[in-house]
Amino acid sequence: TISQPYIVALMTEEVALKGDEKVLEIGTGSGYQAAILAEIVKEVYTIEIKKELVDQARERLKKLGYKNIQVKYGDGYYGWEEYAPFDVVMVTAAGKSIPPRLLEQLKEGGRLIMPVGTTVIHQNLTLVTKQKGRYLTKNLGGVLFVPMTGEQQKR
Repeated sequence: TISQPYIVALMTEEVALKGDEKVLEIGTGSGYQAAILAEIVKEVYTIEIKKELVDQARERLKKLGYKNIQVKYGDGYYGWEEYAPFDVVMVTAAGKSIPPRLLEQLKEGGRLIMPVGTTVIHQNLTLVTKQKGRYLTKNLGGVLFVPMTGEQQKR
């Protein structure tokens, strides 16, 4: 699975990467977004809920020589607390709301980008910036992503 290359570029641009960041990606899929991020930032941690995709992405990224990407099998709703806080959290699947644990795992000044809204009719690409313990939200426009599964889907 892969997001449209334009959307991958848009999301990457909107989180304003500088190069020394630690990024959490939710929804590894094929590993394409993780590979793009790994070319720019110091560390990428990516979580995928489908085991077969985890195995394929892990092998693909290894063959391509990426050493700054960690791939985890699990439910991205909970983030990856062991490596938090993150400079950026990038969610590549839509949810009705932003999982609170992902916001908690952002460091001060950190950014989270995620498609938010109903998964059938309308979603907004949403950028959240953590400033002084508050969350500032910016709507970047309409998008259409696959729905987040796992805990997010249950809520």
